[in-house]
Amino acid sequence: MWKREEAVKPVAPPPTATVPGPASGVARPAARTAEREINIGKSVVIKGELNGSEDLTIEGRVEGKIELREHVLTIGPHGRIRAEVFAKVVVVLGEVVGNIKATEKVSIKDAGTVEGDIKAPKVAIAEGARFRGSVDMSPASQPDSPRIAQAAPAEAAQAQPQTSGSKQAGRGKDSPPSKPGGGS
Repeated sequence: MWKREEAVKPVAPPPTATVPGPASGVARPAARTAEREINIGKSVVIKGELNGSEDLTIEGRVEGKIELREHVLTIGPHGRIRAEVFAKVVVVLGEVVGNIKATEKVSIKDAGTVEGDIKAPKVAIAEGARFRGSVDMSPASQPDSPRIAQAAPAEAAQAQPQTSGSKQAGRGKDSPPSKPGGGS
């Protein structure tokens, strides 16, 4: 009726991959070699500059500067950040006091709080989230400095129309135009 040998099947171990390193030839689980996320726990306090090249979740406190330019930064529900933040994507579930710059998106979830300016091409603020600051949703493809450098000459050209007459060249912007026929 019921055969015990067929019912009990051995569980296969996870696939392994050989990863070169100090202990060459040692097999490690393949899931560990894939992209991973680093966590900073609730009891951890960091003061200073935090740089990385991996996705990061912060549940603790960070004061200073956080820079993950090509990765995702998640501030967990217990995370308390007092820093300038630079990342590809920023997800806020906790509290951030400081400016946030993201190359793709900033998302403030329903329990999240941000006090500072946000600069990102996409910004999502959930119902119930708290935000105090300004939002700049300029496209990420335009870096700050060249755009400002190009805008300044264009604004100057619009403010002072170019004229060929020497009488108008010395005139201030609030001065009345000179009368034709000479009388100044």
